[in-house]
Amino acid sequence: MNRSDVYLALAAEGLAGGELRERAAREEERLRLWRSWYEGDVPRFHSYRVYNGQKRVLCRRAGLGMAKTVCEDWANLLLNERVRIRADGKREQRFLDRVLEDNGFFPAANRLQERKAALGTAAYVPRVTAGKLRIDCLDAEGIFPLSWENEQITDCAFAAGTRAGGRNLLYVQAHRRVGGLYEIENLLFAVTDTGLERLPLTAEADFAAVPDRVRTGSAERSFVIDRLNIVNNLDPGSPLGLSVFANALDQLRGVDVAYDSYVNEFILGKKRIMVKPEATKDFDGAPLFDADELAFYILPEDSGNTSIIREIDMTLRTEEHHAGIEDMLNLLSMKCGLGERRYRFEREGVKTATEVISEQSSLYRSVHRHELLLESALKELGRILLRMGTAFCGETLDEKTGITVDFDDSIFEDSGRDFERACRMLELGVLTKEEFRQRWLGTVGR
Repeated sequence: MNRSDVYLALAAEGLAGGELRERAAREEERLRLWRSWYEGDVPRFHSYRVYNGQKRVLCRRAGLGMAKTVCEDWANLLLNERVRIRADGKREQRFLDRVLEDNGFFPAANRLQERKAALGTAAYVPRVTAGKLRIDCLDAEGIFPLSWENEQITDCAFAAGTRAGGRNLLYVQAHRRVGGLYEIENLLFAVTDTGLERLPLTAEADFAAVPDRVRTGSAERSFVIDRLNIVNNLDPGSPLGLSVFANALDQLRGVDVAYDSYVNEFILGKKRIMVKPEATKDFDGAPLFDADELAFYILPEDSGNTSIIREIDMTLRTEEHHAGIEDMLNLLSMKCGLGERRYRFEREGVKTATEVISEQSSLYRSVHRHELLLESALKELGRILLRMGTAFCGETLDEKTGITVDFDDSIFEDSGRDFERACRMLELGVLTKEEFRQRWLGTVGR
């Protein structure tokens, strides 16, 4: 799906201006580059050619896939199984819990956070299907801003590819303000070799019941945009966010170059045994060596005064490579906001540091910096669900009820130190036995 084609199709429907196509080309280039690093296969880097004196030989560079590892880590730091969305009202809390559980929201949102870290932007788009609320989770490749103010996207189209009737289709949902109130237009396109061809929604059974237009009657948007809290220095005017490794591409290259050199050290340093032809057979002419054995290399007849059998055993520079990979990982970790020594290169592979992280660490500050935007996004999602529950699901809910987000800060806590402090407070009488049991044993004594 080409972003310029989508904007061209939206412009033909009167939903987008032609100037957005120029921006789309730049966005497409950046997103394609970030996705290639996320997938671990960057053109002209992981596949390259080396001249060996006779010809240019095609090579495949070994890599550690650290771009995906970094994104996985950020997803688990920001939105894991311990994060909860809480509403003050009991009826509102029950409704939110039911909708989020029905949608498998937290596992899906965790995966979306990983893609957000890779591509910079994510969106949650609730919709009503058969009287139930469904939440679509989209990354930057499916988000098409139509208008924005101070980086706040006000009008936006969301596109998702599907396949039906033996052809590739693109379903587009465009949210726009009309007379101060939001309307949602549903569009269906066939993906052809020349671009996108508009189809009526009734052309496919899966979309036959979808209305062409929905008037929400609300001045509040029914979608949520979620970004990493990083200033977009590559395109300051863009409403889309920045990949967590957008400014660490040189460090990603450094990690893979160091690791590839390490792998080649073993390949090129493999032990060889050079054997002159006369030593390959016994007195009866029977072969002494297995013809498929790679450790032996048969020298040509005119090999001069070379020994009959000579071992070549290259010394491997494992310590130097180990130190080099460690340095590259430290630089990458720092550039991606994970602190200076998040990763360690050991015999078993790359490992994540497990030591307790103090509240003064750069990782602690980075996590809470990104939580500022994520908290706002999750609160907005909660209010949209409450509003749509009242409007479309027959519920009576207070969308203005207080909503809070409980994040998981356990990674920054030293449980052993907290326990010792609690014991001391118990001894001093600051804590009662009941409070101590409730905190550490989960029970209340009599």
